[in-house]
Amino acid sequence: MSLKINISRINNNSDLPLPVYSTNGSAGMDIVAHLQKPIKIEPGKTVLVPTGLAVAIPDGYECQVRSRSGLAAKYGIFALNSPGTIDSDYRGEIKVILSNFGDTTFEINNGDRIAQLVVAKYEKVTWNQTDSLDDTERGEGGFGSTGI
Repeated sequence: MSLKINISRINNNSDLPLPVYSTNGSAGMDIVAHLQKPIKIEPGKTVLVPTGLAVAIPDGYECQVRSRSGLAAKYGIFALNSPGTIDSDYRGEIKVILSNFGDTTFEINNGDRIAQLVVAKYEKVTWNQTDSLDDTERGEGGFGSTGI
């Protein structure tokens, strides 16, 4: 059984698809741009791309916004804060922060697949402050300490 999540179309975009899994094994759902006119992303620039969608994520879950691998590999287009988080109490329009790390201008048109959404369960934590932590084999080693 799948998790049911309420989703609303805003800004009259009924001609565009809701987020959808491309294959049976996909973890992420493709989400598309909802644009009145194309957006061009110049090399080195960042834009905020509207989707015309809002969601009601259940408490205890988040919706992660991730880059599409094809856009990243072929054009250098990345969801800048990937994975971005849509919190369970946010009800505004989903907008995707896209940056162009390529060397040519990239154009986004209405209905283009711009990112992926992954819904994930998370745990709330309570910090237990202590004067020391248990020892591990790795210890304080970080930033490449386990090899390249």
